[in-house]
Order: sequence, then structure tokens, then C-alpha cells
Amino acid sequence: MQLEQAVTTARALVAERFPGARAAWLAGSVVAGTATASSDLDITVLLPGPPAPFRESLVHDGWPVELFVHTRESVARWIAQDLERRRPTLVRLISSGVVLLDVDGSGAALSEECAEVLAAGPGPPSDATLDWMRYGLTDMLDDLADSTEPLMTAAIAVATWEAAARLLLAADARWWGTSKWLVRELREYDAVHATTYALRLHAGLAAAFDQAPDQLLLVAEEILDSVGGRLWAGYRAEG
Repeated sequence: MQLEQAVTTARALVAERFPGARAAWLAGSVVAGTATASSDLDITVLLPGPPAPFRESLVHDGWPVELFVHTRESVARWIAQDLERRRPTLVRLISSGVVLLDVDGSGAALSEECAEVLAAGPGPPSDATLDWMRYGLTDMLDDLADSTEPLMTAAIAVATWEAAARLLLAADARWWGTSKWLVRELREYDAVHATTYALRLHAGLAAAFDQAPDQLLLVAEEILDSVGGRLWAGYRAEG
């Protein structure tokens, strides 16, 4: 029932605000079935031209709404950006969304294109990128091991958790994410590889908050070892 109400509200909003829209999609937690009391409607709209592209937050019929308004050209730029930063933001919004409107077939075509991009992943990182990530995580581990001040330890531990997770995913040519999406990507990695990195990294992070970083150090070292080990002495980045 909540999804039906959300779709009805989203369609009405698109019709009211964007009568010339070519296509529109509703995505997010409401569509995924994981909505909470504070969840919003993520609506992507495809226009033939200006005023797109823009983003807007608003409340419509009691629903908080995030609008992502694009042209075909801006969608192409965002797909390229998603691939470069290894975060499938717009790709996921379109490929996982419920089609609200598709005037000329562009909605179905874009949904298919984005689904293919999402399934293919961002590809493996360059050797230079992987070395940079190894170098950064190595430096963090030394800082974490030496830290004796609780606030500093907590900050370094969070950065270490994120860097270790991203290195693990990048080495496997997988997408990254921020916040909850990084956790979801870790869980997907574990499901495919029969590992427990999401749980172990979380347990290590929690322990590090209590000035016991050994578990986080151990898991991060394990991830580093899987891609060639620590990298610091002799590291050089051109440019």
C-alpha cells in the first residue's frame, strides 16, 4: 500500500511540475521495501532541455521528495562520473526505479542502459590508483597503532574502516558507496565470496572506539595483503 501511495504521489508531482517530461522514475527505500518513517521519494525526471539539469528538495502531499532533473546529455555526463568515482548514484536511481512516465521510449532505454552499467561495474582500478590506496591505508594503520588519545583514535578508525572497505571492493572491480551504501556493497562482496568482512570490519571499528584497535588493524592488514601488502617506503606518485 505504501508503494502504491508513493507511486501515485510521485506521478502527480511529475505531471504538475514537469508536463513536458519525457520520462520519470521513482526509486529509493520506498521502492526497495526498506522505507522508514523519515524516508523520502527519490524521483528522477528526464526533460528535453532547460531548466534541467538541477536538483531540488521539497515536500509534496506530505512526502519529503528529492528531485533529480536531467536531460539526456546530463544523464550521460553523470553516468561517466558514476564510473569515474565508482559510485553508481544516478545509474542506480534509474535502473532500480519504477517507471512513472515514458512518453517516447527513452525511459525504458535508459533503464536498460543503466542496468547494464550497474551490472558491469566500474572495472578494475589502475595500478597507480591501487598503489595510492595501499599507501594511504598503510599510513592510516601506523597512525591507528600509535594513537593514544580516544577522540583521535576514533577519527582514524573511521577513516581506516572506510579506506579498507574501498580497497577491498576496488581490487575486486566493484562499486563503492557512502554511508549505508558502502555497507551494502561490503555485504554483497561477502555474499559472493563467502567472507565476513562487513561484520569483521564493523567489530574492529567498534573495538577501536574503546581504544582496542587490534582487530581493525588485523582485518585491514589482511585486506592489504590480498593486494600486495603494505606500501610506504619507496612509494612515488608522478605528477
